[in-house]
This record gives sequence, structure tokens and C-alpha cells, in this order.
Amino acid sequence: MASILSVAGSPSPTSRTTRLLRHLDDRLRLQGHSVTPLDVRTLPPEALLGADFRHPAIVAATELFEQADGVVIGTPVYKAAYSGLLKSLLDLLPQYALAGKTVLPLATGGSTAHVLAIDYALRPVLSSMGASHIVPGWFTLDQDIAAEAGASPLAPAAATALEQVTDQFSAALGGRTNAYAPTG
Repeated sequence: MASILSVAGSPSPTSRTTRLLRHLDDRLRLQGHSVTPLDVRTLPPEALLGADFRHPAIVAATELFEQADGVVIGTPVYKAAYSGLLKSLLDLLPQYALAGKTVLPLATGGSTAHVLAIDYALRPVLSSMGASHIVPGWFTLDQDIAAEAGASPLAPAAATALEQVTDQFSAALGGRTNAYAPTG
């Protein structure tokens, strides 16, 4: 199966975006994929803000992108765009860091006013980085993601939509899409 890098671009340690991604990661693992999570907020701020391409943590993150067959990029939407933290990482990656990769963009936000941020802000950047296939992205409202750990991290409609998006991404990578039936 495919090797997937799951990138969380939220600056918050209690991020709903990250919670959403880790739920998606679990489904991808059940489908037989190898998933490596990368929380951009854990990278050294001085390396990100100082554009230190040679910092060991940035070099390691770049290698994770190189090794991945597919990349999931998750970000909260602020002011109709993806997070500045995510941008700082994307700016440090090589121009064609996504060449030959299948990419799934995900976004979360407080209102549906930000739903087009994936298509108008994030997708062009991913395309310019050489992604061979960007599957249709998915936006969900913050209110549909549970803030604390519990039995179900997503509202039922959001969970169903995420399953479909995840399965589409998995199929684009050549994976199985019916690894398990939804529970609930």
C-alpha cells in the first residue's frame, strides 16, 4: 500500500483540524496504508520564521515529503486562507516537493464563508508544487468536530463525508476503499 504523510497546519495544540486528520489517518491505516503524521507546530519556530532550509528539523520534514506517495494537508482557515504556519513550511520545501504525489487538501473553519479557501488559496499552491493529482478537497465546520476526546470525534454527517473523501483519496493511491463499514 501507499506511504502517506499527514500534515497538520494548525498552530493550536488542541486543534480540531489535527483531531480531524488523526481520525482520517486511522481510516487510512485500516485500509492498509502507512501513515506518518507531521504537526507543523512542532517544528522549530526559528527555523520556520528564519527560513532556515538547512535546519535538521526542516531537512527531516522535507525528507518526509520526498518519501511519501500521498500527502494529506489539513489546515484551519483564517481570513479566507490556509494558516500562516502551514505557509511557512510550504515556503521552505523545494519548488516541486509534491511532484508525483497524490494530495488531499482538508480545511476547517468557523463558517461556510470560508469553504472556497481550499480551491482559491490552497489548491493553487499545491498545484504549483507539482502535485500530480489533487483530489477534491473537503471543508468542515469546527462545530462538527468534537473538541475533546470521546467516542466519536465527528458529527454523523461530517463522519460520512470524511469517509467518502478518504476513500476517494485511497482509491487515487490505488488502495482498498471498503476496509470497514462505518460504525454508527
